[in-house]
Amino acid sequence: MPSYNLVSKEMKEDETVVQVADKAFGGGSFSVIAGPCAVENSEELIDLAIFLREAGVQILRGGVFKPRTSPYSFQGLGKEGLGFLAEAGQLAGLPVVTEVLDVRDLDMVLQYVDMVQIGSRNMQNFGLLREVGRSKHPVLLKRGLSATVEEWLLAAEYILTEGNQQVILCERGIRTFETATRNTLDISAIPLVKQLSHLPVIADPSHATGRRELVVPVGRAAVMAGADGLMIEVHPAPERALSDGAQSLRPEELKNLMRGLKDLLLVRDEINKGTGA
Repeated sequence: MPSYNLVSKEMKEDETVVQVADKAFGGGSFSVIAGPCAVENSEELIDLAIFLREAGVQILRGGVFKPRTSPYSFQGLGKEGLGFLAEAGQLAGLPVVTEVLDVRDLDMVLQYVDMVQIGSRNMQNFGLLREVGRSKHPVLLKRGLSATVEEWLLAAEYILTEGNQQVILCERGIRTFETATRNTLDISAIPLVKQLSHLPVIADPSHATGRRELVVPVGRAAVMAGADGLMIEVHPAPERALSDGAQSLRPEELKNLMRGLKDLLLVRDEINKGTGA
């Protein structure tokens, strides 16, 4: 038995299906999370959320607490942003997810969102992991910047030990010697983790590449590798985004990606049938 007992497929052979409101990840379900890196204002976010719903997106994302490398960078709108995000999700009919950075903000965040995100920098914030485990809210757990697969799964184990199995793992790229992209998406981690664990696995090609023109092809590659969903950053005008504009798709680019996903998933299913996977 591996050290991550509760997360392991040896403990639970059937895939866990994580429900986020009426949307599902795992067990054959595929969902897309999309939205701006940071919530900037109410009107723009509402318009974008309605567009995303019509394009087929299942969950609205938006950062309100931003973990920035520089203390002088935009840090997010905090509680005001939570209100904007919840309102946009309600008007568009989409569940919402945002990142929590501090255990002191958790109770407040849970009042507004359907799923809480633990970001890469907090993957081993063990106190925060335990608290989201006690919350019983769905949790999106991103892989750490330099985390091994085992460390990532052990981070999920902290959440499950508190009784919360509603955990989605997100491969968002790891730090390597390569500088041509923001991070290096570990495609192999997707099928590997699906062999090791019963938890659903999604991919974030936006943070993995840091380059808008690479998000769609890398996202498609993650789908073919077996991902249970994608997390995509979208902004109506990336050139004026307050955070991560270079990696944010324009709405029409996201729409084009969504159009091709159904066919891509059908091809993946046919390949898996043929190989017995």
